[in-house]
Amino acid sequence: MFLAYAAHKNFTVFQMDVKTTFLNGILKKEVYVSQPEGFVNQEKPNHVYILDKALYGLKQAPRAWYNVLSNFLVKSGFSKVKQFSTGIFINQSKYIRDILRKFQMENSKLIGTPMPPGTKIGSDPSGNTVDIRTYRGMIGSLMYLASSRPDIMFSTCLCARYQANPKEIHLSAVKRIFRYLKGTADLGLWYPKDTSFELTAYTDADHAGCMLDRKSTSGHVQFLGDKLVSWGSKKQLCVSTSTTEAEYVAAASCCSQVLWMRTQLREYGFHFNKIPIYCDSKSAIAITANPVQHTKTKHIDVRYHFIKDNVEKGTIELFFVKTEYQLDDLFTKPLDEKRFTFLVSKLGMLNLKV
Repeated sequence: MFLAYAAHKNFTVFQMDVKTTFLNGILKKEVYVSQPEGFVNQEKPNHVYILDKALYGLKQAPRAWYNVLSNFLVKSGFSKVKQFSTGIFINQSKYIRDILRKFQMENSKLIGTPMPPGTKIGSDPSGNTVDIRTYRGMIGSLMYLASSRPDIMFSTCLCARYQANPKEIHLSAVKRIFRYLKGTADLGLWYPKDTSFELTAYTDADHAGCMLDRKSTSGHVQFLGDKLVSWGSKKQLCVSTSTTEAEYVAAASCCSQVLWMRTQLREYGFHFNKIPIYCDSKSAIAITANPVQHTKTKHIDVRYHFIKDNVEKGTIELFFVKTEYQLDDLFTKPLDEKRFTFLVSKLGMLNLKV
């Protein structure tokens, strides 16, 4: 931590650079360091220091601090993520019950999906306005929860588009998400041990799905083996003039995420090439393989064409997948309960309440 201070007459000003703070954990093993230049003891120049706490730069320093923090949280009444001999289970059941009480939804009726199929939510300018602070508070709580609940990602992001001027129709949609969460509070992500570690991805798009500006919605999911590690649902920045264009833009966004993950995994000694990305649009796949620009690509911004370069380099490969096996459907559109439940299970979400 960098601490600066300055004296001026009768008071002293302190300034802390908190962003670069390194918290020092207690070491369990003996670690020695040489005397730093400029601070060498002239009487004992060959002596070394024994560290009492972890020093910035030590390989075991992050682990030492994690142990201190973990022990403190456990003593303070927090509980860990459920760890089993066969894997790790992550969920936020306590948080879900807390926000249900906070927004007085703990006695609401249960519902099977966060959003009914075919839902189209617009701005509704003639609708009754609701309390904006309450609406934004509910959206913020759901966005935080979506870090471990990919099943609510699409519906939450859709409702979040109307935070500037929420109406009753928008609040009703958000309350439905809470009703769904009440019945699935113990649902979480299961990460099995000792399974395959291949990087794969799925990409999909809902053409002109946004009722505000007719922009399309992109969705993507990335797996390491059968473990879901990354997901997203986002409105595209440009207006797509066709389903093919929307799918192509979504594939480019998915490719960008895959390349970032590939770089991060390389630091841990994992090297991937020809990473498979599954898409349910043969036209979009054809564009990535065809170096000749044809009529379907003339409206696409050049920034999205980097995906073609990565296909040619062999970094990624696009494969066609039938719509019924498109796992990314969950992140682009509302689905019926049967289809929704099927995809949730395929993402590795389970109820392991014990």
